[in-house]
Amino acid sequence: MSRLGSVQRKMPCVFVTEVKAEPSAKREHQPFKVLATETLSEKALDADVYNAVATEKVDGTCCYVTNYKGQPYLWARLDRKPNKQAEKRFKKFLHSKESSKAFLWNTEEDFKPVPECWIPAKEIEQQNGKPIPDENGHIPGWVPVEKNSKQYCWHSSVVNYEFGIALVLRHDPDEPGLLEISAVPLSELLEQTLELIGTNINGNPYGLGSKKYPLHFLIPHGAFQVRNLPTLKHNDLLSWFEDRREGKIEGIVWHCGDGCLIKVHRHHLGLCWPLPDTYMNSKPVIINMNLNKYDCAFDNECLFNQFSKIDKQKFDRLKDIILGV
Repeated sequence: MSRLGSVQRKMPCVFVTEVKAEPSAKREHQPFKVLATETLSEKALDADVYNAVATEKVDGTCCYVTNYKGQPYLWARLDRKPNKQAEKRFKKFLHSKESSKAFLWNTEEDFKPVPECWIPAKEIEQQNGKPIPDENGHIPGWVPVEKNSKQYCWHSSVVNYEFGIALVLRHDPDEPGLLEISAVPLSELLEQTLELIGTNINGNPYGLGSKKYPLHFLIPHGAFQVRNLPTLKHNDLLSWFEDRREGKIEGIVWHCGDGCLIKVHRHHLGLCWPLPDTYMNSKPVIINMNLNKYDCAFDNECLFNQFSKIDKQKFDRLKDIILGV
């Protein structure tokens, strides 16, 4: 599969942002909004955002595929966060300073414990071989998703380690306007990050599945390129999000030539998300799930088996797919 940048750290906004003392539409109980100004950020300009590849920002939870136990595994995002005492010190420091850069962390004592199998995200800064917390005081990282994991059961539902496959949504290779759900070898996804979306993820903004028949799958980051974007001006992007069918998305991620990722979210522009009908749901989708090449039978309730029952069927919209019927 073709790949673009890997999401291993928090992405900066394409515009300089400002904080306004108004209730957030993105996070409940947050008494402020982070809004984009009309000025492009230095990070975006330094990364040559004008020549970057623009892609749809998908609303789910970030995952990563890398080796574990000698084979490709799906890993779930797990950030190391400070304990209560350290968080209290950090917040007190932030209130007295403009930047979090000068705060001194003790990475051995200031953070909550994580599982032994936890690994730090690849692109975070390190000092003396140890990861440095980001501006929010977190150390981004990953934990492997074990088979039949209760904590990560929805992650687990989209992979089968026995056959080394993942349930992936992407464009049909022969028909770009058509989406395809298929079983992809995990080996093809090695060192990629992906977004897990579905019924029980982030409030299910795409309206997938149901409580009785939950539906989840993975989307490789950068899979959905955005064509015919307007100029990188605040008002032009705002109009594009509001008026164009292609603008009914959560946001845009620009994959820059140096590997840097730059984003803009609808909320940065004061726009609502989620929406009643998204651009992703306006596209037809085909199921490509022929499991005959695998020797053993799949569990009857697993998503791979459920999709094999509707192999080659085409649906007008993603949220029209109903399993278990």
